[in-house]
Amino acid sequence: MTVPQRLLNKVAIVTGSSSGLGRAIALAYSHEGARVVCGDLRPESRPHVVEETAMNTDELIRKNGGSAIFVPTDVGDTEKMECLVNSAVSEFGRLDILVNNAGISVEADDPRPLHTTPNETWDLTMRVNARSVFLGAKFAVTQMLKQEPHRPSGDRGWIINISSIMGSIATEGNPFYCASKGAVSSLTRQIAVEYAKYRIHCNSISPGYTQTAIFAETTGSGMTSLDDLRRKHPFGGPGKPEDIAKFAVVLASDDAAWVSGANMFVDGGYTAR
Repeated sequence: MTVPQRLLNKVAIVTGSSSGLGRAIALAYSHEGARVVCGDLRPESRPHVVEETAMNTDELIRKNGGSAIFVPTDVGDTEKMECLVNSAVSEFGRLDILVNNAGISVEADDPRPLHTTPNETWDLTMRVNARSVFLGAKFAVTQMLKQEPHRPSGDRGWIINISSIMGSIATEGNPFYCASKGAVSSLTRQIAVEYAKYRIHCNSISPGYTQTAIFAETTGSGMTSLDDLRRKHPFGGPGKPEDIAKFAVVLASDDAAWVSGANMFVDGGYTAR
């Protein structure tokens, strides 16, 4: 029995696609039939995760028989984000899914209390983590309102913003990261309410501790330890990027036809304690 691809005939943009969660989501989307536009500063992955360095995300998708392009993108830059959306339309004719995934945690390897954190850390963190979500949604919605709804659902678009459990809880030494992810979760709800009448879905995912390059920096800085994380997770430890990607597929599919404005915790039970 052939399992139907849940994202067949959909065009998806994934920012921060070269590494970590973005790479896993882009690969999962392609596996489910989507044509993928990979946006990142550079196509190469970050060197922290060795298994990601063999082949760029878009190249791997094409090698596996999928359709993908790479568009160099500074997610905090207005023109670059507009170009990213325009590139999707130019290459594939439309845009159905946007995953605002790109993010940074300057504080991961330099944790400090708020009163000693440089102003520049705030500016950079909000530019990449929050402004990028605003820009991505702005240009994606503009395109989604222009085009014909997706068939057969009749929906015009799916926006998935990657927030964090740190947008809802707090941890020492990360004031600006927590603030930026709180902004992502809040903006998600507003977009969902504003554009529901146009059949545009907007949801966010709040990952817990997940084994990415940022995770390597966090554990390497001494902020937390693997043993401590294993104790705090009811499922026994941090997750993998694929755990987040699976849920990102659901939120971009008809399986979530009646879901919008939600912030989904995918965290191995961390926030349930």
